[in-house]
Amino acid sequence: MRKVLVLLGSTSDEQMMAGCTEYLTRFGIPFTLTVSSAHRQPEETAALVKSAAGSGYGVIIAAAGMAAHLPGVAAAYTTLPVIGVPLEGSALHGVDALYSIVQMPAGIPVATVAIGGGKNAAVLAAEILALNDDGLRQSLLAFRTNGAKF
Repeated sequence: MRKVLVLLGSTSDEQMMAGCTEYLTRFGIPFTLTVSSAHRQPEETAALVKSAAGSGYGVIIAAAGMAAHLPGVAAAYTTLPVIGVPLEGSALHGVDALYSIVQMPAGIPVATVAIGGGKNAAVLAAEILALNDDGLRQSLLAFRTNGAKF
């Protein structure tokens, strides 16, 4: 099974993404959680994303608040699906992050979930990976049959 790379812009984002990592674990999807700021570590972030496909990753989930450039930067450096999770972190309560993530230029898409939607990011990643994994597809069907709950 391909892995999921979960990128966070800051260590302070870990708590807000706990639901994402919980769901990935429950689906049995291997993942790596890494803090890599698009602003403070641009070269390291680019290198990490560029090497993701060759390192066995099939999807990238990138979460950030405020200016939220991390998902877009990730999408610029890979053809892997990137799922953006806007996080609260400013006086605008995540709306600024949402706009930053969804307003990508044509040709560089970022699938975007709701503000703080880490759980849905994990489910979407599972759906993408399930295209080539019948066991995971069955797990998703069971999840949906159970009212989208674990």
